[in-house]
Amino acid sequence: MKKFIILLFLGVYAFAGIAQEANKIVGIWWNEEKTSKIEVKKKDGKYIGTIVYMIPEKYENGEPPKDDENPDKSLQNRSIVGLQILSGLEYDADDKEWDKGTIYDPKSGKTYDCYVWLESDELMKLKGYVAGIKWMGKSSEWYKTTLD
Repeated sequence: MKKFIILLFLGVYAFAGIAQEANKIVGIWWNEEKTSKIEVKKKDGKYIGTIVYMIPEKYENGEPPKDDENPDKSLQNRSIVGLQILSGLEYDADDKEWDKGTIYDPKSGKTYDCYVWLESDELMKLKGYVAGIKWMGKSSEWYKTTLD
């Protein structure tokens, strides 16, 4: 019985460590160009990212740019600020990365398969790719910041 309790305790401790590791991408991140801030959070067991800020220099007529490259014409008038661009990321503890997600590029209106890894607590790398071929994708770096 004593061994069972010890194993149970160690299992709970290990699970807590994995959950803590998985949540390291939660927070506010500058995109590579430092024109937008993206909030990454956990929703329904997966990680998503939403644009929460855009530098005023990108505004058009006092408003954030629209999603005018979206292939769905009915979505082209929505604001880029508030747009969810990361979806469905799941933490893979073995590879220490978040995968099985997608990333939407408002500049092109295209959605790509995506995976993410941390180089450090302050630097997140993302790679978008198509047709399941990870090595043929485009990488981006995001930098940890605050909303202020």
